Amino acid sequence: MKRHKIGNTGLEVTELGFGTAGLGSMPATYGYEVTEETALETIKTIFDSPVNLIDTSRNYGFGRSEERLGKAIRENGGLPKGFVLSTKLDRDMDTGQFDSTRVRQSVEESLTALGLDRFQILHLHDPEYANDFGNITKKGGALDELFKLRKEGLVQATGIAMGRVDILLPLLKDWPFDIVLNHNRYSLLNRSADRMYEFANKAGITIFNAAPYAGGVLAKGSGKFKRITYQKADEATLAPVHKIEQLCEVHQASPGAVALQFSMRDARIASTIVGVSKPERVS
Repeated sequence: MKRHKIGNTGLEVTELGFGTAGLGSMPATYGYEVTEETALETIKTIFDSPVNLIDTSRNYGFGRSEERLGKAIRENGGLPKGFVLSTKLDRDMDTGQFDSTRVRQSVEESLTALGLDRFQILHLHDPEYANDFGNITKKGGALDELFKLRKEGLVQATGIAMGRVDILLPLLKDWPFDIVLNHNRYSLLNRSADRMYEFANKAGITIFNAAPYAGGVLAKGSGKFKRITYQKADEATLAPVHKIEQLCEVHQASPGAVALQFSMRDARIASTIVGVSKPERVS
């Protein structure tokens, strides 16, 4: 499996990575539950696979994703050699607070849950949902605190992870991020991140493209899974998916494989991150 360097951070990631939001058991988002036993077995299978990148977040499943991942790391005796873990700073999920104080709280919560003493990759996550966006961008705000963590040696590579391109692109232009992680905006169903990826590529910012299956529908099929980007979808909304499935049938290709290759064959993208919720999904 190809590996790509993340700037001059010393990190390399495989062209495919696995996301663990579903492993935190988020039925309201994904439409199904995941037991701890299944989550741990899935993470073990990831550790044994050729993939070296796993992505999580402080707020996936109200902390369950990080906690389960941390348990798997401890049971494994640490991260496998050469493995890269990516997690995220998150707002206070009750108040929406996302300032420098909250950054430090999120750091402590993540290090405790994961059982680590530093981060390889740490993203600022979903700033559009903060109760005051100014607390993120102001002098001494959340972003300043993220880059301070890098200076302190607590973080090897800094990133920004979110969906909305209209907010994300200006941040990429104003701050020295190593990585941008965007989800659901560069897939067979949505190309809105294309211009942003062009900018990031030219600026030397490593690109992680997440959710190439548009939340699962392109992998599971519109007959079984009637959601697009985590929202329930009616037949009119699913019409583009039907067209893709019909075209794939003509060419005897799996829509999931086509969706995955659409992202993995883009030379700008260092790693394509897909969510998995069962051990067999890894293979």
